[in-house]
Amino acid sequence: MSNSRFESIGAYMPSKVVTTEELIARLKVPPSFDLERITGIKERRVHDTRPESYEDSFALAIKAAEDCLSRSRYAPADLDVIISSSITRSKHGTRMYMEPSFASSIAKHVGARKAITFDISNACAGMLSGTYILDRMIRAGIVRNGMVVSGEAITPISETAVEEISEKYDLQFASLSVGDSGCALVLDEAVDDADKIHYIEMMTASEHSHLCLGMPSGRTPGVALYTDNRKMHNEARFMLWPNTQGSYLEKQGRTFADEQFDYIIHHQFGAAAVPYANAIAARELGTPMPPDLNVIHKYGNTSTTSHFIVLHDQLSDQNIPAGSKLLIIPAASGVVTGFLSTTISSLKV
Repeated sequence: MSNSRFESIGAYMPSKVVTTEELIARLKVPPSFDLERITGIKERRVHDTRPESYEDSFALAIKAAEDCLSRSRYAPADLDVIISSSITRSKHGTRMYMEPSFASSIAKHVGARKAITFDISNACAGMLSGTYILDRMIRAGIVRNGMVVSGEAITPISETAVEEISEKYDLQFASLSVGDSGCALVLDEAVDDADKIHYIEMMTASEHSHLCLGMPSGRTPGVALYTDNRKMHNEARFMLWPNTQGSYLEKQGRTFADEQFDYIIHHQFGAAAVPYANAIAARELGTPMPPDLNVIHKYGNTSTTSHFIVLHDQLSDQNIPAGSKLLIIPAASGVVTGFLSTTISSLKV
């Protein structure tokens, strides 16, 4: 079976910047902790809500897809499949769409007339889930190439949180960490070891699924996210990834140290939580973790796009030398975890 690779990457970040300080100042009751210090988030991007230039999920996805295609060797008509993996599916302003699929609408807009199209949704692991599926399709010879794309206009949950938080500790505090974005990837068949997805595996531990729930608010017309961070960010939950990857490598007759990763990219959920997760992984896997790449301070948690917004940003700043081997770790409601191993040499921004 052939390996796949990341052939091109694109992103779009709205121009509007909202600081954590500005959000906290709007709360009726300030939190009992320093949200900016704990999360590491100084600011985030927020989609344009002006009627004449409204940036809904679809608009963010389109801008990212077009950016990705601008540096791809493939024209839109050459794409075999498009997978949309957004949590939010707003189109024409605030309306939420399920049918027709976002993927089919994106394909029509960019001119991918022959592409197979479908949507998936797997909380903040959406783009990695789409990558997992497309990687398997390429490995199996079902398709030659394809795009995984996501547009997330998710900050309305922050607006709900600002309106509804009335206690020193509230399950909606995590909603204040999100930011809007669009991101897209084109994958195709690897031609050498310099650019290759070595493996990607994912798993779900449903016993934790009640700890992070998105739904319509019961108090206001908005959408809300309820996250029990005290239970989400504990050792039992953080053990899921190293135990899963450790078992996978053991079956291959390898150790984590054998993989010689240069960098690690975690889901951008908190500056304090990532070092804790890495410390647990180092203990369980018996070796130090590689340096982690992050952009949480300037973009916040961009949900499904977060890992690849980091990758796009760090490639743009030329912080990832050619030949680097990266480990990408999802963390999503469900609870979803897993690992993606890739070497990157020719991917550029």
